[in-house]
Order: sequence, then structure tokens, then C-alpha cells
Amino acid sequence: MSLRFWCNLIGFSVAFDRPETGFAYLDLDGAQVMLEQRNTADDQWVTGPLEAPLGRGINFQIKTPTLRPILDRLAKAGCPLFKEPEEAWYRANTVEFGQRQLLVMDPDGYLLRLIENIGQRPFSDTTKI
Repeated sequence: MSLRFWCNLIGFSVAFDRPETGFAYLDLDGAQVMLEQRNTADDQWVTGPLEAPLGRGINFQIKTPTLRPILDRLAKAGCPLFKEPEEAWYRANTVEFGQRQLLVMDPDGYLLRLIENIGQRPFSDTTKI
């Protein structure tokens, strides 16, 4: 289910996989994600109790050239957005970087913040630096 979400709706492609272990390495314009089904015989990556939803408190920012095709696929699949598309500006020292962003939750509860860059501008309120 997660693999279909990440590939069919978000637009990642499988760079390589190991179906026999439930592992897939995904790529979208240089952003890479590894998906792996839980294997109770090998819990080397488990750092604590696993309780659904697994992704609480995490959001992954993924840059994409444009949000429109992703929005269209999500809408067609009836996948609800966690946060509707919006314009946001974030300060980095004396510059603000703009992005159009949306948030969507994957089947495991991880929030994906998908962004499209819209430019940068000088930050004018230097009292907040």
C-alpha cells in the first residue's frame, strides 16, 4: 500500500527493490526514500515500540518542480490532504525563501510536505535575526 502511494500518487519511481524482503529504494528528482516492511525476525532498525500510526511527529519535505500533477493524482485517488496548498515564506538569516506547499499523510502516518520553490526575497525585519 505505501509503495503504491509513494509511486502512483506522489510520483516516485523504484530505483531498485528486493521484493523478497519487502524493500524498495525510491527516487523523485534526487530525493530518495527507502521503504521496508517490518521483519520481526530482524529488528536491527527498531529503536522502540512500533505502534500505529508509525509516523507521528515527523514530516518530510520533498521538493518537486511543480505540485499540480501530484495534486491531480491525489484528488483522482480520493486521498485527503492534511493541509491544502499554500504559499509560505521561511527566513534563513537575511533572506526569505518562498514555496508553495501542501501536506499529505502516507498510509503509515508519515506527513509529506511537498514543495515547489517560488523564489526568494530579502528579509526586512532585522530585529528578528
